[in-house]
Amino acid sequence: MVCKVCGAKAQVEMKSRGLALCREHYLDWFVKETDRAIRRHRMLLPGERVLVAVSGGKDSLALWDVLSRLGYQAVGLHIELGIGEYSRKSLEATQAFARERGLELLVVDLKEAYGFGVPELAGLSGRVACSACGLSKRYILNQVAVEEGFRVVATGHNLDDEAAVLFGNLLNPQEETLSRQGPVLPEKPGLAARVKPFYRFSEREVLSYTLLRGIRYLHEECPNAKGAKSLLYKEALNLVEKEMPGAKLRFLEGFLEKIKPRLDTGEEVALRECERCGYPTTGAVCAFCRMWDAVYRRAKKRKLLPEEARFRPRVEPLRAG
Repeated sequence: MVCKVCGAKAQVEMKSRGLALCREHYLDWFVKETDRAIRRHRMLLPGERVLVAVSGGKDSLALWDVLSRLGYQAVGLHIELGIGEYSRKSLEATQAFARERGLELLVVDLKEAYGFGVPELAGLSGRVACSACGLSKRYILNQVAVEEGFRVVATGHNLDDEAAVLFGNLLNPQEETLSRQGPVLPEKPGLAARVKPFYRFSEREVLSYTLLRGIRYLHEECPNAKGAKSLLYKEALNLVEKEMPGAKLRFLEGFLEKIKPRLDTGEEVALRECERCGYPTTGAVCAFCRMWDAVYRRAKKRKLLPEEARFRPRVEPLRAG
């Protein structure tokens, strides 16, 4: 197997793309493909300051690396979730990456900010851990972006992630959810734009970039992910991909190009300011504030918090690098 650019020994073979590349040309291809995705969907302005959600895993660190190489003012935001040893290692990997490259890193500690990490939050909220965690991360990412002056938040979601979400949404179809799926969620008053520059890369392709670039990342999966439906969807799609290389990319892009446009009715969901925090929501109080208000009520009943404790939505990120 030889590189299709220079004829040297190939390091990465991509059957779904009919492509094999050596280390040098794979790294170059990966960065250029990311740039094409950004330009194609007008995700970012040239040299723009962008907030990158970084967990310490391969996808988010690879994205931070590529955006920096492309000339964007990429600032990382890490949310310390309080999931024991996993969270400690995640923070260490993120801090090491930022320190080695001289990149700016913001950190929000969930337990320090609100009194509880994800394990306690799940027990007190009545939600499964992934649901409570996901809601908190989305809110904090947006709040920090808006209050720190970022127009856009970038996440490391890859093709496997996006195809699995689409598969799940089609099994349990809701038009509003399907209409929101895509590589870009535009900004609105009080809501930063969300972009996914890696949406066309498979998990294996991102991993190959990370390894060839020598990025040290956290290899462990979140312990709360065990039993998640998304893992089942990924496994099913991997079986199809094995027999039909390129199926996942065709599945996702076929939806984005041919089906999603038909779901766009042009009607905007009416948003109002949350009575508790002031951020956009469809009801009187946003889901984040409702969840944490309930957590505080239950925590006080169980004597985990003093009676005078009050939930305050806003957080101040720490500058860690």
